[in-house]
Amino acid sequence: QADTYPVKAATIVVPYSPGSSLDHDARLYSKALSEALGKPFVLDFKPGAGSIIGATFVAKAAPDGYTMMAITSTFTTTPALYKSLPYDPARDISAVSLISRRATMLVVHPSFQVNSLSEYLAYAKANPGKVNFGTSGAGGIMHMVGAWLHSETETKVALIHYKGSAPMFVDLFAGRVNAGPMTLFAGLAQVKAGKVRPIAALNSSRSLLMPDLKTAAEQGVPDVEWASWQGVLITGGTPTAVINKLQGVLAAFARSPDAVKRAALDGQEMVGSTPEMFRQTYLAEIERWKKVAQRSNITLDE
Repeated sequence: QADTYPVKAATIVVPYSPGSSLDHDARLYSKALSEALGKPFVLDFKPGAGSIIGATFVAKAAPDGYTMMAITSTFTTTPALYKSLPYDPARDISAVSLISRRATMLVVHPSFQVNSLSEYLAYAKANPGKVNFGTSGAGGIMHMVGAWLHSETETKVALIHYKGSAPMFVDLFAGRVNAGPMTLFAGLAQVKAGKVRPIAALNSSRSLLMPDLKTAAEQGVPDVEWASWQGVLITGGTPTAVINKLQGVLAAFARSPDAVKRAALDGQEMVGSTPEMFRQTYLAEIERWKKVAQRSNITLDE
């Protein structure tokens, strides 16, 4: 199969609405695969339920290599929030490649007078429930990051859930919420414009674009780390040879000088991992978010 694959157009499901940051990346993956393999790889947007609708479609597709999914780290939160899903992420979904990671940060509105994570936590402890912490929605990755940070540090804040990251950012930039997490990809221009102030890098290391911004670990919170990522998954049971062929193209794209240069400007690190490395990454994150959800009593089941 790998020798002749692909013999027809393939579909890349995007489980979010058009216009998201994943939309941008997925178009690059589609272009790279189409050019390298000689057949169209067409985007199919299936938003809803925190990626469950799109993931279910991919999980139940024929395992022939013609249905795959571009995904972000939000994919790993849904198994923590629902007692049952229409698919098993370990059995019905297979990894192709982790494509990139994005630098992340905790930011505050300039009117909120804290300049570091240490000062932020001290204020939150002294004023329980008075800090408004914005998220992209209940059960989303920002919610989970916020729950993790504040449960780990035994602080209480008001989590303000929006219907997506865009409206949350609007209120954060306007000062209607005090703080929130974001990627450098989404927020670097706003930092430069003075609309938000970064107080901690949430990755394991400092970003080259903000070398003076200390990590959470450097500020006394070593166990909280969030690296936003993008990758490609495929229907479980797809032949290994086909997966390896797709992975080879995506890894070559990730290593291309143009992709590396463009990513660096946005605070991204191109990866192009093996399928097994990506599988271990997302399964480990699923288990981590299950612990966070249990500790913070977060569930989306009715």
